[in-house]
Amino acid sequence: MPLITVKQLAGRSPEQRAEIARELTAAYARATGMDPEKVWVVVEEIPAENWAAGGETFAAKQARAASAG
Repeated sequence: MPLITVKQLAGRSPEQRAEIARELTAAYARATGMDPEKVWVVVEEIPAENWAAGGETFAAKQARAASAG
């Protein structure tokens, strides 16, 4: 069984996460001809303070953007 893993910043609603799983499953099944029931999807939400780019956490980037604007 294929496993599709999505890692994203936290903040999406349960409905949005379910839609991500549905859409990825459908796309994979369409592209491969595989039974959608055999496609697994994991959506991992990472807190902004645990994810960084350019040496700065996204929490810090968000705080800086909020104070600037």
